[in-house]
Amino acid sequence: MNAPTASSPARITRIARRRARPGREAEYEVMLREMLASMRKHKGFQGGDMIPPETPGEEYQLVVRFASEAELQAWDMSEDRLELLERMKEVAEGEPEFRKLSGLEAWFEPAVVPASMHPPRARMALVTWLGIFPTVSFFLWFVAPWLQPIPFLPRTALLTALIVITMTWVVMPRLTRLLRGFLNPGHKH
Repeated sequence: MNAPTASSPARITRIARRRARPGREAEYEVMLREMLASMRKHKGFQGGDMIPPETPGEEYQLVVRFASEAELQAWDMSEDRLELLERMKEVAEGEPEFRKLSGLEAWFEPAVVPASMHPPRARMALVTWLGIFPTVSFFLWFVAPWLQPIPFLPRTALLTALIVITMTWVVMPRLTRLLRGFLNPGHKH
């Protein structure tokens, strides 16, 4: 396993929120799907979901994942995106609001999605345990013996830091992608 370095790009999740103009919801959804299709052609795109409002008139959310901040910025500056945003002005209200997530906060679907879209807590707990158990076991078995000469608190701080780094950038991104269908049963991806 390779631990991330300060220079390694981190996966980024961005949520865009925006309302459709009343009576233009179907057109807006078509354009959001067109945007996702266009993103698929761009380097670094790792997936996306359109989340319609639970109640008519509320905001749509577009959750997209890119391999790095630089690749997301390249998409943001692309002609494809700029042309679509211009066309969307006719069917959407105002400008989109954005929220970016990376690291721990992007392990599971963010809190801005409707409650009906959240993975059940028991499934999140099981998936977390599936990541934590082998990771902690690995560090306790192979790394902890080498750290015995270090006093208890610094040794514990070092071990937990290694585990958090490994979980955040190595284990959980892969595990949640692999078990996405289990985490969100019935949700199309």
